[in-house]
Amino acid sequence: MTTLTGRTRLAGLLGWPVMHSRSPLMHGHLLKRHGIDGAYVPLPVERDFETAVRGLRAAGFRGANVTKPHKEAAFAICDIVEPSALRAGAVNTLVFDERGITGSNTDGFGFMAGLAEAGVATGGAHVLVLGAGGGARAVCAALLEAGATVTLANRSRDRAERVAAALPGLEVTGWEERARALEGCDLLVNTTSLGMAGSEPLALDLRAAKASLCVADIVYVPLETPLLAQARAASLRTVDGLAMLLHQARPGFKAWFGVDPVIDGELRALVLASLNG
Repeated sequence: MTTLTGRTRLAGLLGWPVMHSRSPLMHGHLLKRHGIDGAYVPLPVERDFETAVRGLRAAGFRGANVTKPHKEAAFAICDIVEPSALRAGAVNTLVFDERGITGSNTDGFGFMAGLAEAGVATGGAHVLVLGAGGGARAVCAALLEAGATVTLANRSRDRAERVAAALPGLEVTGWEERARALEGCDLLVNTTSLGMAGSEPLALDLRAAKASLCVADIVYVPLETPLLAQARAASLRTVDGLAMLLHQARPGFKAWFGVDPVIDGELRALVLASLNG
């Protein structure tokens, strides 16, 4: 059990619900590993989000992660919104300091760090991204910033067009054209819920893909989605959603606790065991 002191640095996760989140497990493990006098706690907040945030800041918290359904509300209360959040269209990390409340989005960082860990180059790559939610926007923004050519396909083309309007350089293709758009791509990224536990699988034939294609999925339950299983059967390189989950925690941890944490096999195994349990 963590012993709290008068100097304990506090952060947590704001959302409703938050019981399913692995963030307290991850941050608790990292605090222990790095010997930091700190605590990261689940903060279930259904209503009065602004009141809760301002109360946490007044109580001395260093900040918090924000999850559903409060990511839009988080925008409204920030004194400073960092470019990562503006590009992603959502705030998932709050930092409290003398400047006020700063909001950022670490999903794009986490996704790119996961690719880098797997040795996947993105500069100059041709990428097809599936989906048009918050995860897709963060991923597309990060890929464009890295110099990739990015095409977006979504079941509702209107939503894809809205994402493209916010991200200059992003191309859009029809959902029914996704197989054709995949030809010649270096990277395929699924950001939809298709393939998630309880959802139907993503229908996409990978047989026309280049042998060098890398397939990434931001879904991590199950860890190997039907899309990743198909890619592995075709001897294509894959990156699962757990990499993004682990690495997106780093910027907030560093801001709150002063250390850029080590993301390694031990942490991955810990979180994977909790998913399988």
